[in-house]
Amino acid sequence: MESVIRGLSIYFALLVIIRLSGRRTLAQMTPFDLVILLVVSETTQQAMLGDDFSITNAIVLILTLFLADILLSYLKSWSPLAAKVIDGVPTILIANGVADQEAMRGCRLQMEDVLEAARNQQGVESVKDIRFAILEVSGAISIIKNQ
Repeated sequence: MESVIRGLSIYFALLVIIRLSGRRTLAQMTPFDLVILLVVSETTQQAMLGDDFSITNAIVLILTLFLADILLSYLKSWSPLAAKVIDGVPTILIANGVADQEAMRGCRLQMEDVLEAARNQQGVESVKDIRFAILEVSGAISIIKNQ
């Protein structure tokens, strides 16, 4: 039972930490992000397993983590407020060619990130040609260009 409690504690702690650190997709991962991910995963593994490195304990932890994830997905489908708290809401980064610097700073994004998404998705090269740039809850940046 101690492993289940440890696993759930780490799961929810990581969920909160990742949620607070901002949204990024794997496609936007930098080498620094990858190193952090590897270090966190190793540290998490040690914290969850404690002194019990048995296969049984590992399976119990894996099942616990998947169950917690499934339960959270049900909670999000039942409660819009829970979905907003857990996943966040889309953030408008650019509206009618004007960048919201405060929103970008809050999302830890640079103008270069938004312009890269604009070039990739719409072939847009200038901020003035962007009607809306939206950081989705998935971490992807959606671009809607001016007509």
